[in-house]
Amino acid sequence: MTGKCQICGEPIEVGGRSGRAAVYCSQACRQRAYRERRQPAGVPAEELVTEIGDRVRRLRLAPALAFHADVESLSARFAQLRRVARQAREESATPTPTPTATPTATPDPTPPAPAAVAENVTPNRVTILDEDRFAALTEEHRRELRVHCYRLLGSYDEAEDLTQEAFLRAWRARETLADVGNPRAWLYRIATNACLDFLRKHNRRPTTYEPVPSMDSGDGPPPPRLPWLQPFPDDQLPETPAPQHEPDEEAVASETLELVFLTAIQQLPPRQRAAVILRDVAGWSAQETADLLGGSLASANSAVQRGRSALREALPGRREDWTAAEPSAEDTALLQGYMEAAARCDIDAMTELVRADAVLTMPPNPFWFTTREALFAFVRPNLDPASPMFAGYWRHLPVHANGQLAVAGYLQRPGTSVFRAQLIDVLRVEEGRIAEITTFEPHLFTAFGLPMTL
Repeated sequence: MTGKCQICGEPIEVGGRSGRAAVYCSQACRQRAYRERRQPAGVPAEELVTEIGDRVRRLRLAPALAFHADVESLSARFAQLRRVARQAREESATPTPTPTATPTATPDPTPPAPAAVAENVTPNRVTILDEDRFAALTEEHRRELRVHCYRLLGSYDEAEDLTQEAFLRAWRARETLADVGNPRAWLYRIATNACLDFLRKHNRRPTTYEPVPSMDSGDGPPPPRLPWLQPFPDDQLPETPAPQHEPDEEAVASETLELVFLTAIQQLPPRQRAAVILRDVAGWSAQETADLLGGSLASANSAVQRGRSALREALPGRREDWTAAEPSAEDTALLQGYMEAAARCDIDAMTELVRADAVLTMPPNPFWFTTREALFAFVRPNLDPASPMFAGYWRHLPVHANGQLAVAGYLQRPGTSVFRAQLIDVLRVEEGRIAEITTFEPHLFTAFGLPMTL
């Protein structure tokens, strides 16, 4: 049985499989439909300006975390105002019909200025790109390109650098944008090539952790090691989510940033990795993916198929939906208990929150543990105030990283009065307990909008 795609009208198969019937022929059409639903429906610019002004006047400058949260909440309204302004600019640039001159009409002897002629452009086509318009274009797509680079690289710092490198390349090639029908795809191609160039130079692949002398890491298999892995702040995700997948598709769903997914996809060769991310995560069609990679449709499809197969083997059990979801009440209670137990130095209470087969890694450091027993044998002396190895008292703040539960840890060392930034723990929860802890160093606290001291 066949139907028609709700966006492009192409025939698609419907029925005959479990799950919802498909209504779009590709991820690109699904993404286009989602974006159309998100467009502002005739909201007057005056109302947006008034609302933004009211919210700015209500900003709380203290505490710092509240100030950061309030400012971030304004980003969606600013993006909507930019869309309204862009639409108004395009409408004003559309040429208006010239009335037919009458015999008594006096012709205007002044010829149109070259700039005025050039501004008469077709909507959604960029022909003249001055600095302000280029800045607006890059700012519109900055967040999604940064996440795209992060998925390719696994490092927040490198994603920042490569996003800037992509914009620099785009600026140098801005003259070619006059003939580009899809500036977003143009930026994606530049960013993807910048990341692939970086990966070719560094030629890095995940390894596995090796035994550390005089340290019991547990009897579980050594986990994959990615020394460059870093967390990503959820409040820097794009405002428009990536398209959703049908429940019966075999590829992983598109919105995940979970560390287990990043670890798995980093094991793919760079071109396969890019093909899978473009096709199954960013939502480009097969032909668009081939165009973005600068190859044939057959080679792009082959890379996607091989990448999907390798991912299914690397991921720890197939899930129907890898889309990041809001934490449940049970997850929030678990996180709160974790923070309170650490603040009380209650090691037994912390132990109860962790699975027996829990895994802890600390990129870029070489330390790793694959059982709860080994993990707390290492941690216990540092948390016990009676131990000569006591590190100090902890205070944690909840943060959101990679669509997972996470905490930022501050340590007050003995003899001091200040809690200083120490680590970010990203937690993976299974069956109501902590199954994996990935501990990161504190230099990304500012990226999460966190102070370095409490």
